[in-house]
Amino acid sequence: MVDNRQNLGETGEAIASTFLKENGYTILAQNYRRKFGEIDIIAREGDYLVFIEVKTRTGVSHGHPFDAITFKKQKQISKVAQCYLAEKNLFDTAARFDVISVIISKNSPVNIEVLTNAFDLC
Repeated sequence: MVDNRQNLGETGEAIASTFLKENGYTILAQNYRRKFGEIDIIAREGDYLVFIEVKTRTGVSHGHPFDAITFKKQKQISKVAQCYLAEKNLFDTAARFDVISVIISKNSPVNIEVLTNAFDLC
């Protein structure tokens, strides 16, 4: 079991990264940061550039991890994604935003869910 919130998040991102690689994604960047936000994982899947937010929890008693992607968070991720696109000159590339839920609990196997095309550019 993971001890604190930061370690929980890092563990979830590592699990998500492994899951993505096993499912044919190519990881381009992790923890891509700008002063106003961060994108957990940037990957390529086929023709798509995928901006991925990973939400890790130890259960769903306080709601599903997908519920944590508020409109404010979507705007923040969108802004950082636009920086990445500009930096790499990729504005003509098909892109989408996915969210990965990782639930790590003591007595169950890790549960991973992917919400593909979770939201549009804000």
